[in-house]
Amino acid sequence: MIYLQLFLSFLQIGLFSFGGGYAAMPLIQDQIVTGHGWLSMSEFSDLITISQMTPGPIAINSATFVGIRVAGIPGALVATLGCILPSCVIVILIAKLYLKYRSLDLLQGVLGALRPAVVAMIASAGISILVSAFWGSAELISLTVTNWPLVVIFALCFALLQKAKMNPIAVMVLAGVLKLAVSFVE
Repeated sequence: MIYLQLFLSFLQIGLFSFGGGYAAMPLIQDQIVTGHGWLSMSEFSDLITISQMTPGPIAINSATFVGIRVAGIPGALVATLGCILPSCVIVILIAKLYLKYRSLDLLQGVLGALRPAVVAMIASAGISILVSAFWGSAELISLTVTNWPLVVIFALCFALLQKAKMNPIAVMVLAGVLKLAVSFVE
């Protein structure tokens, strides 16, 4: 039964995660944290971090991690298959249709209309992770419970990425080192 739940959960994620991994984060969170309770919100934040640091798409890395956590290697295979199956089928169908109808204005209009929805999904996922990192949960948002060292590390990393155009891998390593240093001081 757990294999079917894993397959169907990640099939839904794979089927409705338009816009890539970042856009899939709210869907993944809804399935594995809210829907099934396979991970806590803190573990979900760790999952996203690990999924971003490892090669491959976030959704597939998440499926593999959650599958292993819930049902071992067979669970990882089932969850990953559920995640990639819709994409494989949809890409084959869309490629055939796009090659046939790519010059239609209606098709270009539909593709243009999807862009704002994808941006909103990415923003939603980012805000959820920030709230979890800075306050623990949305109910606890207050200056008194704010994790100020993480806010400072975030602001520094954001500035290094946006203003200094620093290499993202170097910024991730720096953030890890800073958090480790903060942990020793606390």
